[in-house]
Amino acid sequence: MTRPAIFADIAPPSTERRPVSDTRHGITRIDEYAWLRADNWQEVVRDPSLLDPVIRTHLEAENSYQAELMAGTADLRKKLFDEMKGRIKEDDSSVPMKDGPFAYGSSYKKGGEQPRYFRLPSEGGAEEIILDGDKEAEGHAYFRLGGIDHSSDHARLIWAFDDKGSEFYTLRVRDLASGAELADIVGDTGGSGEWDAANAGFFYTRLDPNHRPSKVFYHALGSDVSADRLIYEETDPGFFMSVGGTRSNDWIMISISDHETSEYRLLPASNPLASPALVAARETGLQYDLEEGGDIFFVLTNADGAKDFKIMTTPAANPERANWKELVAHEPGRLILSVIGFRDFMVRLERKEGLPRIVVHERSTGAEHVISFPEEAFSLGLSGSYEYDTETMRFSYSSMTTPTQLFDYNMRTRDRVLLKTQEVPSGHNAEDYVTRRLMAPAPDGELVPISLIHHRDTPLDGTAPCLLYGYGSYGMTIPASFNTNCLSLVDRGFVYAIAHIRGGKDKGYAWYDDGKRTAKTNTFTDFIACAHHLVAERYTAHDRIVAQGGSAGGMLMGAIANMAPEAFAGIIAEVPFVDVLTTMLDDALPLTPPEWPEWGNPIASEDDYKTIAAYSPYDNVAALDYPPILAVAGLTDPRVTYWEPAKWAARLRDRKSGSSPVLFKINMDSGHAGASGRFSRLEEIAFNYAFALKVAGRA
Repeated sequence: MTRPAIFADIAPPSTERRPVSDTRHGITRIDEYAWLRADNWQEVVRDPSLLDPVIRTHLEAENSYQAELMAGTADLRKKLFDEMKGRIKEDDSSVPMKDGPFAYGSSYKKGGEQPRYFRLPSEGGAEEIILDGDKEAEGHAYFRLGGIDHSSDHARLIWAFDDKGSEFYTLRVRDLASGAELADIVGDTGGSGEWDAANAGFFYTRLDPNHRPSKVFYHALGSDVSADRLIYEETDPGFFMSVGGTRSNDWIMISISDHETSEYRLLPASNPLASPALVAARETGLQYDLEEGGDIFFVLTNADGAKDFKIMTTPAANPERANWKELVAHEPGRLILSVIGFRDFMVRLERKEGLPRIVVHERSTGAEHVISFPEEAFSLGLSGSYEYDTETMRFSYSSMTTPTQLFDYNMRTRDRVLLKTQEVPSGHNAEDYVTRRLMAPAPDGELVPISLIHHRDTPLDGTAPCLLYGYGSYGMTIPASFNTNCLSLVDRGFVYAIAHIRGGKDKGYAWYDDGKRTAKTNTFTDFIACAHHLVAERYTAHDRIVAQGGSAGGMLMGAIANMAPEAFAGIIAEVPFVDVLTTMLDDALPLTPPEWPEWGNPIASEDDYKTIAAYSPYDNVAALDYPPILAVAGLTDPRVTYWEPAKWAARLRDRKSGSSPVLFKINMDSGHAGASGRFSRLEEIAFNYAFALKVAGRA
């Protein structure tokens, strides 16, 4: 197709070429833009002011360029922002969840960017603000709260914050009676703490200089942080680690995993000086999760070939694998996602025939029932409970047309109580919209699900623009849930579609396996097939489709840009993982060793090197007529480092044919998740949507 001249003819920033060669397995690559990676990147993540001035000048030039190209959309962006903000209940509040004498929840004040956390007596009484995020964020260009955990005696609060976007969190302890901060401040943590049974101290993970949670410590309240006891150290850089506890306060659980292997270690919450005991030693490919069940643990595992997982039980006092007994058998095609244990019940969230469902299991009889829902495509979430000894659990439900509904559900009587329906202050009539679930034929014959929403008045004759969203990695499933933001596109005649491509678990674990390592290209061809199917079914046309994805989904955007640029009118790549081969060859980066099971290890394996090199977006940029591309990044992002999209933008401009521009927008005060406030994040979404509207001819 002939691409229209949408943007002003403005020269992009000139990026100096400083070729660097790298030879692995006898194969040499040249990288002209490797210099954009700051040698002191670890320091920059913590303190952006330390960035090399030459690199900073280049990034600021990129921001000036994209701002100039998008200047004509300023009014549109303001209108989009106002619309999206108008759909948010500014003084919204969660439904408090009971925990003994108190019920805990969160809320926003009108105009507030950050959440406030509160509690009130369970039997009724005045609300007490225990943490005000807006107050804590004062004076910070970036501020994001991490984990919040009250002690079981309700006397103190552990809370965490990140004020750089680097995801190095500081932990603090607050006395809830006085509101005063205690002297117990711990830095460089993973973002949460777990109280011991006596509430005399807490467990936490500390990040090493490469941003890996390599150590679990115990901090006794009132003691110096330097005296914190090392509980466990993980020496394999390929594994992530976290620490949590059970609601009954019986156990502290250390979870260690990569993308295909897991391991648990346990210690009694009443004895923080105990050495953690191994449950089942890590075995490549063996995954298991533990959930409390009183004198047993429920074990969600893929052991013994249970690819879509099964549930077993094991004695809490002696949980090693030899004692695991099957409770819920493996059923191919039914993927069990998570388990929550209660005194008398066990609840599981599973996905069958592409849709989620909640199953309640009565422990005394083994009887089960499924909670039913009417729509053909929807999203479910388990909120669980603070309490273990209860018959009531909480879940959420939504669809692409139905605002989120929160329910309390009595597992014994099966009574369902609607607690809250998401309020859309500016108004929302579900009857104005149509949601559909399509199946797109992939090149190998697989059928790829597509969830979509459009306005009832949108003509389905191929003239509608479309935003097609995809992710397709790590087994992540993108839910068909209610999204107030996308309505700003839908109300302007867009079809908003989600491609449930391989690499996710939308159709079971095999759907994930068939979109990773040597099968990774299925992810990309599935997405392109979804675009073709939407055109074939007259929902849109190729010159009206804008593709969008972030992080690993941004890598998807880079790959489909190389493979089928003619299929898209524009591409939005947020924090895009586009320099896959270089990153997987750099074992000093935070996520590289843990990512090898997902992508392959090109350091150790020539085959893995060649597999990644064949699709890595940066390595496959060619003289193609690419559509307009918007890449978005954050300077302090430790997950997808800023230089990946910076290099990609420079190489695209250097090698592409055609006149479509490449825009690179970098937030100099944020990391992987973008802006931290709820409204400042809307400004970023409004920018992306304005780009989509512009390239689709609807601006």
